[in-house]
Amino acid sequence: TAPDALTRSGCREQIVSCPLPAGVKDTENRVALHALTRPPALLLLAAASSGLRFVLASFALALLLPVFLAVAAMKLGLRARWGSLPPPGGLGGPWVAVRSSGDVCGVLALAPGSSAGDGARVTRLSVSRWHRRRGVGRRLLAFAESRARAWAGGMGEPRARLVVPVAVAAWGVAGMLEGCGYQAEGSWGCMGYTLVREFSKDL
Repeated sequence: TAPDALTRSGCREQIVSCPLPAGVKDTENRVALHALTRPPALLLLAAASSGLRFVLASFALALLLPVFLAVAAMKLGLRARWGSLPPPGGLGGPWVAVRSSGDVCGVLALAPGSSAGDGARVTRLSVSRWHRRRGVGRRLLAFAESRARAWAGGMGEPRARLVVPVAVAAWGVAGMLEGCGYQAEGSWGCMGYTLVREFSKDL
């Protein structure tokens, strides 16, 4: 079932301690697996492994060390970008979805776009793994849209718009957004491969 209420959090880091790290960990795993299985990444890892074989006595260590370092660097970068909540902005928040039992099942944070006319941007949208596929994400998204409309009207923006970044291979999230009328409009990545896609919708 959907969350019973959306409650603004006072103790931000404590109350989101469950859904946010779990969501970040899922994102880390998806992005790392996708990025490190692309041909350029495999070529670089093979070259690094070949070089280390002249330095290290262990073939297994020379093979695994570049992979371990690449995964660690990627996860540290993603945690720096996604692993904590941004400071409260003009859109308010962050907010948490809370069931009647008191369980925190999701977290949402928004920020204004980088320039006038860009609308609002979802900076965090995470649902606890124990509450997924129960409509929590859709409820949080609908709440984000209502906040974006109210903010655009208050700021005199020419249009209300919401942008949602989605990690690659998060097909469930992408499908939910497309089902709610969002369209893919851009992406960013590394070595010519997409790691994060951006979906947007005029509200």
